[in-house]
Amino acid sequence: MACSYLCPCSLLICSLLAFLVSGSQIQKTLLPVISFDEGYTQLFGDDNLAIHRDGKTVHLSLDERTGSGFVSQDLYLHGYFSASIKLPADYTAGVVVAFYMSNGDIFEKNHDEIDFEFLGNIRGKDWRIQTNIYGNGSTSVGREERYSLWFDPSDDFHQYSILWTDSQITFYVDNVPIREFKRTESMGGDFPSKPMSLYATIWDGSGWATNGGKYRVNYKYAPYVTEFSDLVLHGCAVDPIEQFPKCDNSESSEVIPTGVTTVQRIKMESFRAKFMTYSYCYDRVRYKVPPSECVFNPKEADRLKSFDPVTFGGGRRHHGKRHHRSRASHVEAISI
Repeated sequence: MACSYLCPCSLLICSLLAFLVSGSQIQKTLLPVISFDEGYTQLFGDDNLAIHRDGKTVHLSLDERTGSGFVSQDLYLHGYFSASIKLPADYTAGVVVAFYMSNGDIFEKNHDEIDFEFLGNIRGKDWRIQTNIYGNGSTSVGREERYSLWFDPSDDFHQYSILWTDSQITFYVDNVPIREFKRTESMGGDFPSKPMSLYATIWDGSGWATNGGKYRVNYKYAPYVTEFSDLVLHGCAVDPIEQFPKCDNSESSEVIPTGVTTVQRIKMESFRAKFMTYSYCYDRVRYKVPPSECVFNPKEADRLKSFDPVTFGGGRRHHGKRHHRSRASHVEAISI
């Protein structure tokens, strides 16, 4: 093979990726928004997938018959991938909306994955957002983080984005970085490193999505409809057979982003301090020794321990004291 998976992407792509990490707010006009037919194809769901607004908005629905989803026409090695998403309203327990990258259809036993998952809830409770990363089939080592949000994601569209390079993965909500995942030597193949497709789906996750399966999808509220717009596929496409990058290669990788800026880090830390509710790095029930890439943050540890002393502190659960936060206080708190 003339070029490995880790070939640098084109100078144009890398330059724009560097801009995204530069601390400036992402401007949609600088990133090409494509129509559905330009970049995607239906994955499943028959007429539960509907295209609207000149082909640039997609409705996915879940009913008793089926969920639905779409997938990118190309595989990509690194890039910036984004969509504005509006989630279903009202009673959504058991409903899962996913916006993610995967190559599980090609690498069945050693697949990679980068996930945004949106977990529905019972009436009066907020949607939760979950990020996860798998590399080289490492499904036994879940790298989940879970968060609440400072807005109702069913009220309007909000932008959710993934930046993936050969050294890091960054998740964004409305241009605010919420998680930075850096590749380390000790991780070995656990960092996603093979070309992936981009997926969007809605499906029935009754068995686990809401309180471990306690609350299931109630189809009297169906159809559950989620909307996707502002679709961005901005990366290095890879030939699915030869697995060569289709973009021009650059001799220099200096413009490839290496981390978030100081301003972005302040915003990210503010978000995590206020809205993160779970991190695998502090889960002492699941991992007696945290995975090697975890960096201990005492403030995060103390906050999560007070939120759930059994999972994050190894102690007994104390009933009667729970920390609830209304959306009004979310709005006040999110000065990021």
